[in-house]
Amino acid sequence: MMTLTSMPAASAHHKNEPKVEKIVYIPHDNRPISDKQTADVVKKLGYEVVVPPDNMLGSRSDLGHPDELWDWLKKNAQDADAAVISSDSMLYGSLVGSRKHEYTKKQVLDRVDKFQTFRKEFPKMQLYVFGSIMRTPRSGEASGHEEPGYYRNYGADIFRYTELKDKQEMEGLTRREKKEYDFLQRLIPKASLSDWMGRREKNFAANEKMIQLTRKNTFNYFVLGRDDNAPYSQTHLESRHLAAEGQDLGKTRFQAMAGIDEVGMLMLTRAVNDIRRDVPFVYVRYNWGKGEFTVPSYSDEKIGNSIAAAVTAAGGMMVKSPEKADLVLTVNTNPNGKTYEANDRDNDGTPREGTKYFADIVSDYVSKGYPVGIADIAYANGSDNALMDELRDRGLLFKIRAYAGWNTPTNSTGFVIGEGMLAKYMKDDAVDDLLLTRYLDDWAYQANVRNTIARQLTWLRGDGVYGSLDTKTAAVATRSERMLTRFVEDNLPPIDSLANIEVRFPWNRMFESDIIHTAAKEEVNYFPKE
Repeated sequence: MMTLTSMPAASAHHKNEPKVEKIVYIPHDNRPISDKQTADVVKKLGYEVVVPPDNMLGSRSDLGHPDELWDWLKKNAQDADAAVISSDSMLYGSLVGSRKHEYTKKQVLDRVDKFQTFRKEFPKMQLYVFGSIMRTPRSGEASGHEEPGYYRNYGADIFRYTELKDKQEMEGLTRREKKEYDFLQRLIPKASLSDWMGRREKNFAANEKMIQLTRKNTFNYFVLGRDDNAPYSQTHLESRHLAAEGQDLGKTRFQAMAGIDEVGMLMLTRAVNDIRRDVPFVYVRYNWGKGEFTVPSYSDEKIGNSIAAAVTAAGGMMVKSPEKADLVLTVNTNPNGKTYEANDRDNDGTPREGTKYFADIVSDYVSKGYPVGIADIAYANGSDNALMDELRDRGLLFKIRAYAGWNTPTNSTGFVIGEGMLAKYMKDDAVDDLLLTRYLDDWAYQANVRNTIARQLTWLRGDGVYGSLDTKTAAVATRSERMLTRFVEDNLPPIDSLANIEVRFPWNRMFESDIIHTAAKEEVNYFPKE
């Protein structure tokens, strides 16, 4: 850790009352991981983290309320020390809103100008803004029904069209690819392609203007995350141009980086590090094999580059030795450089090549007293069961300081970097609480319960499917609660707060859940013995 000054984290508010730092946080939607799970990490430090009401944020069915969010921001920023804001929420209502909105280009750019007005009203506030470069899902199924309706029919064709478009610009197309490119232009309905590309053009123009505002010192830091993308895609193409637009700013003020759902965590971490005048040191160790050169699924770059970008975004610095590190980040990659899916049948807990080797790395660092974090990215969208079984059997689950294995690999690496940097300021109980959240979500639910129940959906009562639970929700929730309770009994130590487990599905789908756990209520004896 590099301490820039000896200034204490909290200055005096009144003579005998320490000031509690207040951070305004506007996530890009109301999913638990984007919203409360991210905010909870910073709350564990004792900070006041203020988030808009749930119904003001965007959801899967409600694209959000940008004008109301601007009003809310002005009211709640009056006594705030810092603000971490999703530009997608402020321009379109939400991340999903950025893909489906019907706002004109003028409306969008007028909202961009509001950031400049906000800065003039709050010139001393630390302002961190993160936005997205629109994603390019590989297919309609991969889009999760979060793109316009036509993407279900033409999503794979649109992806391939932009893949060739990007490749043509970077290195040229073969004769066969040129023919395919021309064919796709005729195949995809013009109205659909025009709608999809038109919305992207608005997003590109807005992001370009946000970079220009960064140059005018409107933001302390601005990040553009590349949502689900590939080495060749429209997302990758736009990112190259936007990165070039902001190249003069340097990575200490602006970055275009892989991932998006984890960027709120990274910016909150940067806000805390700036408040504390800290630059945390991070040492990274990979599993053997491809390691840092792994290009994980849902990304367009080597994971080593993504991790370096995330450390910089969060306000940290990479170091070459674990002895000086505030976070020793161990990265569970597959030796062959491939990323599997957590719901694959081979994620059954059987050790694979590299499993025990990686567990030995973690065990060695923990035994030496290093603050260890684990980015579990051998599988996307859930934990590596073989690794988790090793950690359980070796008694390491609550000896590390941070863990993540959810959603895309870059989501996991970014989140654990932020949480791991902040863990050094937390009491052990707070660290354990955050680990428990990830184990219930990433390991118990995503890598185990979700897949099992997905196979049972057809015979559960009600009408609904994996992506739209509808009247099956109650049955799925009940079954999930039973399976989670059994999983906890088999895999985790006795913990009071796990006596009651409730599962909710706020986005009406199985992909993510909101797991609420509480301690057993004490029995009250209304007729005590005399």
